[in-house]
Amino acid sequence: MTELPSSPPDSVLSALADAVPHHATPTGWTLLHGGRTNTAWHGTCEGASDVVLKLYAGAARNPLFPNDPNAEETLLRLLAPRGIAPTFVASFDTDHGRCNLYEHLPGDTWYMDTPAVARLMRLLHILPAPEGLRSACDGSAALVRQTLEIVGKCGVVPAFLSDLPEGAVQPSGRQTLLHADIVPGNVIQTGGKLKLIDWQCPAVGDPCEDIAIFLSPAMQQLYRGRPLSEQETDAFFIAYDDENVAERYRRLAPFYHARMAAYCLWQVENDRPAYGDGLQLEVTALQRSLRP
Repeated sequence: MTELPSSPPDSVLSALADAVPHHATPTGWTLLHGGRTNTAWHGTCEGASDVVLKLYAGAARNPLFPNDPNAEETLLRLLAPRGIAPTFVASFDTDHGRCNLYEHLPGDTWYMDTPAVARLMRLLHILPAPEGLRSACDGSAALVRQTLEIVGKCGVVPAFLSDLPEGAVQPSGRQTLLHADIVPGNVIQTGGKLKLIDWQCPAVGDPCEDIAIFLSPAMQQLYRGRPLSEQETDAFFIAYDDENVAERYRRLAPFYHARMAAYCLWQVENDRPAYGDGLQLEVTALQRSLRP
């Protein structure tokens, strides 16, 4: 694996200085390790807010999580005034790729208190979505199609596909604003509240999409070392406070677990063995979700 630079390349820093000539110059850089796609650094600014400089890796080959710097800029501009995202500073191109600069959120990544995430998610889901965002999967047929597309990139056809229920869950038709990557590492506890970072793959669609990513046993295992307990999941839905959405998620859960299991399989086959445990957790959750 290529070792990431501890500070931005000189040419990126030169482009940064040209893009924001009146912004405080960071006096030190620290490589941030939370992201799994792009490279980001924390810059310390004397007399001003610290910043995050994110260098995008280009169009994602990832079959589940896109990587769009323009979408991230749009969402940061929209949501920072709402108090649920970092403040956008600038966007610029470099010979290494596109960069976004935004204010750093001091604090810790989320670890516990699912009701707090549920309330943050519910707040996001009632906001109007900007135009031009991609559409997330909506309904079981769309989820099966996406799962098969991911499996098509793998070397084996997994046995768990035969476990999916035959009954269809129809599309919701909703155009809810979605973060589409609400994993523990993208939820920051700062200033006594939660905020969301890493907005490079937002979407519109069924709110169950955000819920499924957050509740995913694989994502919880990868980012905080253990899946959510049944009690933590129940507390999430109580705080989200929409029984129709909760019931819809329960009906769609086998399809979401199958999709995430396929994604973990793809990651394992692409030399990320850490996803192996997630694959087994998702298959187990799929089987559990089929029980009456």
